[in-house]
Order: sequence, then structure tokens, then C-alpha cells
Amino acid sequence: MKFAFLCRERKGLSGFRIAIVGSGAAGLSAAGYLVCRGHEVEFYEKLPLPGGLMTFAIPKTRVPLESVMEGVEDLERNFSVKFNLGVKVGSGEGEEGDHLSKSRVSLSELSKEYDAVLVTTGTWKSRKLELEGENSPNVFSAIDYLMRLHSGILGLEESLRELGKVVIIGGGLSAIDAAEESIDKGAREVYLVYRRTVREAPAGEWEVRRVMGKGVRWVELAAPKRILVDDSVRGIELLRMRLGEPDETGRPKPMPVEGSEFVIDADIIVKAVGELPTPPEELSLFLDKAGRLRVDQNFNLTGTNIFAAGDVVTGPSKIGRAIKQGLNAAKRMDELLAKGKVMR
Repeated sequence: MKFAFLCRERKGLSGFRIAIVGSGAAGLSAAGYLVCRGHEVEFYEKLPLPGGLMTFAIPKTRVPLESVMEGVEDLERNFSVKFNLGVKVGSGEGEEGDHLSKSRVSLSELSKEYDAVLVTTGTWKSRKLELEGENSPNVFSAIDYLMRLHSGILGLEESLRELGKVVIIGGGLSAIDAAEESIDKGAREVYLVYRRTVREAPAGEWEVRRVMGKGVRWVELAAPKRILVDDSVRGIELLRMRLGEPDETGRPKPMPVEGSEFVIDADIIVKAVGELPTPPEELSLFLDKAGRLRVDQNFNLTGTNIFAAGDVVTGPSKIGRAIKQGLNAAKRMDELLAKGKVMR
């Protein structure tokens, strides 16, 4: 995976220094373009390895870790890109992965030190179910669950062992990833529970049927009611649903069927009901109602030398879209820097 695919080495220096906050797909693709244009690039990454979700959450069968690290090594060796790892930008709390950071720096400091800053911090905060028992041991968000599985392999912290029976709530790509990784790591049984049918699953029917082919049990038209706990999780109570008229998303609205409760026993419960953008808190004035960063046509936060791209702007998306966003933002940054139109 080569991020600087436009050139083999940096030729000449532009004199501009750029900081990129977050080293996921959008940030790495942006760096690859910027270094080929002669800019000096330095990353600030809260995790102990670059790659973001590609390294810590997405199954390695889909994005091989060695491919990501080869691209990172190319940026370091051939383009002198510096990675400040374990450094979180901002003082906010409540994001997955924060416990792995070792130090902090403010976004305002970076804005003063560099000619431009690109924020590509992604979506590292998970939505909650707001259910009884949600904060119990062995109840994880999808990102936290996947990180624990991958961090153990990477030797960064103790991995989950003896997965047993895993129940995953959700029908998106995070749910698919959690289900697939559970099967691959030896879980005894894996259930994927979704409140609509397979036809409405955000991940797509093909992805759902693919993991079903690996042994995942699909439970549709069911929504969680409460998590059953003794000393740890012992199961989840679900309520049957029926589909009503389309809601604001255009999909049929799931409606509860009274008196249809049933229980699935579980050793681990994974909440894969969506992730939220996690921009540095200093940018709160630039957020839309969904918590995404509002940028102009140049990917710029108007009136600043700060730019943003990727999932922190679009909300959760696929790797390809994040890469394209990073490239487009880098192109606009390069053009504006060359014309002296980046504010300081």
C-alpha cells in the first residue's frame, strides 16, 4: 500500500510545514500527496501505531497490516515524514483508544507552529444503546472490542480470551467486522442481531450473507431491550420488531411487537450501532448538528489555517471514500499554500 504514489522520493522542498492530526486512511493519503509536492509533513497520532482503524479494527483479511506498515515505512524512509505516536491532540475524553496515548498537545499550538494543519481524526466515539446493564463487564462497543482483539495480536495490551458466545447488535460494517473477527478468533457461537431485515442492513445483504457463510447466526427484526447481568454478562433480552412506514432515512421504521420478548445467552455483547466523529474539542464552533466538522469547498475551516477531511467531515464511511477525501484536501491545501492564501 503506497500512499505517496505520485513520486518515489521527495524532490526539492517547498518550505511549508504541515501537521496532520490522525494517521488513518485520509491522513496517510493526504501525506502521500503533500510530500510529493515538497512539503514537510509531521503526524500527531494518539495510538501507538499509525493506520487508525486499518491497524486497530478492520480485519486483516480485508486490509493486511503489513501493507499499511509498508506504506508508513515508505513515508518515513523516502520522504522524511515524522510520526509522533501516542500523542493525543486536545484534552477531550470518552473516545476509544485514548487509554493508549501517552501525552497531549493542543490544536492551537499546532496551528501556530505549522503553516497548515489537517485534521483527520475520524470517528472514535461509539453510540450507546442506553439500556439497563450496558456498562457491565464484557459489554463492549464495536471499536473497543475490535481494538482489544487487535491490540493483543500487536502486543500492545492483553487480548480477550475465551470469547465463548458473542452477540453483536447492529447491521453495519462495524457489526460485520466484529462478527467476522469473533469467528476467526474462535468464538463458540456468534449472533448478529438487527432490528430490520437483511435487505435494509447498512453493510449490504452481500456482506451479511458472507459472514453467515462463515458461521455467523443472523437474527433480524429484533431489538435489544435489556442486558442480563450477574457478576458479568449472561445474556440479552430482545424484542421482536415489525416494519412500518418509511422513516426519515427512507427505510421502513421498526415497530416493537408487544409481548414478544426472548433471550439469547451471551458471554460477550458488542454494541455496533454506529460511531460519531471525534474532532479536537477546540473546533466545537465548526460542528454541524451531527457532530461533523463543517468545511468549505477547500476543506478549510474558514478563517483558520486548519483543514479537515475523512470521516470527521463525512461521518463513518468506507476506506476508499476516506482516501479520496484526504487526497482532495491535500490538493486544495497545496494550491492555497502556493498562492499564499492560507491564513495564519
